[in-house]
Amino acid sequence: MRTNRWLGLGGLALVVVGAGVFFRAAGLLVAGAVAAGVLAARASAPPRPSLRVERTVEDPTPAPEAEVRVEVTVTNEGDALYDLRLIDEVPDGLAVVDGPARHATALRPGTAATFAYTVRAVRGDHDWRRLTAIARDPMGAHEIETTVGAETTLRCVPDFQSGSDLPLRGLTTPYSGRVPTDIGGSGVEFHAVREYRRGDPQARVDWNRAARTGELATLELREERAATVVFVVDTRAPAYAAPAPEAEGAVERGIEATAGLAEALLSNGDRVGATAFSPLDSWLAPGSGTAHRAQLRELLATDPAFGPTPAGADRQFIPRLWRWKFRQRLPADAQVMLVSPCVDDPPVQLAKRFDALGHLVTVISPDPTTEATLGGELVGIERDLRLADLRRGGVRVLDWTPAEPFAVAADRVAGRWSR
Repeated sequence: MRTNRWLGLGGLALVVVGAGVFFRAAGLLVAGAVAAGVLAARASAPPRPSLRVERTVEDPTPAPEAEVRVEVTVTNEGDALYDLRLIDEVPDGLAVVDGPARHATALRPGTAATFAYTVRAVRGDHDWRRLTAIARDPMGAHEIETTVGAETTLRCVPDFQSGSDLPLRGLTTPYSGRVPTDIGGSGVEFHAVREYRRGDPQARVDWNRAARTGELATLELREERAATVVFVVDTRAPAYAAPAPEAEGAVERGIEATAGLAEALLSNGDRVGATAFSPLDSWLAPGSGTAHRAQLRELLATDPAFGPTPAGADRQFIPRLWRWKFRQRLPADAQVMLVSPCVDDPPVQLAKRFDALGHLVTVISPDPTTEATLGGELVGIERDLRLADLRRGGVRVLDWTPAEPFAVAADRVAGRWSR
């Protein structure tokens, strides 16, 4: 495109040449000739850049919050470029902490320019797709913008640790585990006494009663069964709220809590699944074992639906359709742990609906509100009312602030929920 840098120069050249002829001034004629030369240069063809880009990431698999140096080398494989501006397209979610991700230079054919900058790593897969180049001719009259493909990936997977456990509710699977039931069988806690049946283990025969009455009876012990738990993490755009721009957001805190709780549940023999309350579809069916644990970690760390920034903004999200699809996937014996800041109504409606359907629901809610502003206080009051409404409906709610570690909040409610 034309930059219009020399707009009006043609008229000025004509005026100067005319004045030089009229006054017979050689200096004006020379000035007019110079202006005409500039116009001739302006009429020349715009630059046609031909570039090759190589990008090197110092550490492709860094830990969260690590600072990673990115080096970009651009080689000119075409004609000379007298004014070249380079802009590296840094993935969303990565913050540049040192040096701009751009460079200005001139490149002769076959030469290269290198620039570097530093980003701070955050959880997820981050892909560089391309670099934008803007080239101008020597006079700056024409400008062309193009992109050069250069794919590079940085993968940041947190080392999720087993966190504090929460007491589970009574809805269980047929598999043996740690949740007490009202079903008699093999276990560790007395449940009832029944008549002896052929084949009953001798260890469970009530010999004291046999000695006293002459009748054989068998002791029934309370069975403990494994629970099926599905985590629903709210990753819609409103859920990314934070008390301050530089503070950790509710989604990031919620995923850390989900990962810790899931590790604890899997270690205790329970079956765990996960999904995102999001425009993007993401689902991991409940399971257990080492391979399932690795799948769950990968899902929470790198799936776009759980990304560090909101995803799927170009897709329409209808909570009613999401709930219908989730209900088709959810096992009948599963309980739901909804992880959401509850800054609007859809997650509250989700919790109520599935609690009414018989799936015991626990809401884990990281508080993203602040009292520093009047608007923040109002949002906090509305959120408190939503959580109070859930509690009145019999839904368990864990509410914790950024100043309170999740382990402390979990221990605080564990004793109350266990009673």
